[in-house]
Amino acid sequence: MIVYLIRHASAGKRSKWSRDDRLRPLDKRGRRQAEALVAQLAGRELDRILSSPYLRCVETVEPLAGALGLEVETHDALAEGAVVDAALALLRASGDAVAACVHGDLLAELLGREEPKGSTTVLELDSGPPKLLERLPPA
Repeated sequence: MIVYLIRHASAGKRSKWSRDDRLRPLDKRGRRQAEALVAQLAGRELDRILSSPYLRCVETVEPLAGALGLEVETHDALAEGAVVDAALALLRASGDAVAACVHGDLLAELLGREEPKGSTTVLELDSGPPKLLERLPPA
């Protein structure tokens, strides 16, 4: 199966947000990145769109979901601080080709390195360890 692992788009600085961090929205740059994701992934087969329930993740993939006529399905297994094994189990059970919007900590654990906000990492995910197929720059 193919997984398009998307790090949420730009959402400003955590230190400047005084409310519940789960409600921190995308900033102007992040909204542009979210819109550009539609063109960046155009022509790629996607069965489902999954996301962390954090607002910045949902907002990152909403334009893509709208363009494809799919719903954004939120899952705690993709939230900040999620356990990698739970995230992998969810992704493996999700279909042949899925996009999943996650946070930097989960990406770093999965890939062994940080990825920029708004970037997409394409993985082949079968029963073994994830296999990196492609890195797409921030949209």
